[in-house]
Amino acid sequence: MKLYIVPTPIGNLEDMTFRAVRILKEADILLAEDTRKTAILLKHYGIHTPMESHHKFNEHRNVNRIVEYLASGKTAALVSDAGTPGISDPGFLLAGKCIEAGITVECLPGATALIPAIVNSGLPCDRFCFEGFLPQKKGRQKKIMQLAEETRTMIFYESPYRTLKCLEQFAEYFGERRVSVSRELSKIYEETLNGTLSELIEHFRQKEPKGEIVIVVEGKNEGKNGEK
Repeated sequence: MKLYIVPTPIGNLEDMTFRAVRILKEADILLAEDTRKTAILLKHYGIHTPMESHHKFNEHRNVNRIVEYLASGKTAALVSDAGTPGISDPGFLLAGKCIEAGITVECLPGATALIPAIVNSGLPCDRFCFEGFLPQKKGRQKKIMQLAEETRTMIFYESPYRTLKCLEQFAEYFGERRVSVSRELSKIYEETLNGTLSELIEHFRQKEPKGEIVIVVEGKNEGKNGEK
């Protein structure tokens, strides 16, 4: 009995490991955030394992049933639409419940957007903090104000529709910082822009951002109030 947490490509279907493909083929069942998207991946690699949906809207309802299924000696592989389950995606709840029930949880290494983004940024990556998606409304301003004191490099996921506003808020509360914006990582139109907050704000005022966005921001330089 085991739950495998299997990373899937964030764009390029070639970014699957041999072991990930094997596990998806050998598992008794696949738990997918969106079965339609995962079906594309399964077809590409000739995987015919039965699949059911497991997403943020049904995970609380289904988690106990899945744990009982695994406890009977079965194996399941959990995948999200892209990247590593549990990182801004469903997975945390099921993994925790399995551990409580004595079921082995094994996460395979693989694709996630935050690591390529911070390496592409040229900013310090020996220590960093990953904030995922900031609150859209309630608590957003307070969170950004708190992060103004963070000295480590910060990584954020953001919608293209909120990217410009997000950068403007960072400039307001962080002061001038170095920043990197990556979009469509591993896809045909992959692009990383590096510069200061003011430079990238001006860029995106002229050219609307598109695609999946990762923002990497320089941490506060202690003693200089975050300004360079």
